[in-house]
Amino acid sequence: MSDALVIARGVRKGYGSGERRVEVLRNLDLEVARGEMLAVAGPSGVGKSTLLHLLGLLDRPDGGELLLFGSDVAALSVEERARWRNRRIGFVFQFHALLPEFTLEENVAMPLLIAGQPRRSALAAAAEQIAAVGLEHRRTHFPDELSGGEQQRGSVARALVAAPELLLADEPTGNLDAANAEALFETFEELHLSRGLTSVIVTHNEALAGRCGRTLRLTGADVEVGCSRT
Repeated sequence: MSDALVIARGVRKGYGSGERRVEVLRNLDLEVARGEMLAVAGPSGVGKSTLLHLLGLLDRPDGGELLLFGSDVAALSVEERARWRNRRIGFVFQFHALLPEFTLEENVAMPLLIAGQPRRSALAAAAEQIAAVGLEHRRTHFPDELSGGEQQRGSVARALVAAPELLLADEPTGNLDAANAEALFETFEELHLSRGLTSVIVTHNEALAGRCGRTLRLTGADVEVGCSRT
């Protein structure tokens, strides 16, 4: 696969030690091309979230080689990893993780404020992202004043406000009903294409996984990477 944004070669990750050690990922080989939307599927406990944590620089592999944006992540300092998480990687989790004491606009602006951007310009950028996910009329509302679907759309806006290259989503529709899940995934598809994103989406929803370009299936013993579309 040419122009790969993510390259994993023989990546291993486990937890615990001795007899209690559990090997979660074993010798994972994977490439994700720039602009690709990859679904990650499989039963609970096989390493889907672990893989996202490695790609998102929230954890380190125990072995093998992992390259992001052409660089070996093992060579990155703590400061570089934090900077990449803030500016180059966007995260959407199963639970929206919006801070209850801040408005939607302030929540979405948070990555820019953390990066040191002036408040006025950060809020202006947040307002643009909120409009992009169809929530401009809810911009000044607090999270507990939003529906579940609106909260999750807000988390998507927050993930994209810093214009990341890589979007990672962990069961983003897991807490939504069918209608809201469909609407949110349509938003993912639209933004993925319009922003030129590379997206890796963990999901148990086979219908949604089938709409991604490929599906990586983790089984706990073997890994299958297949095309979802022809």
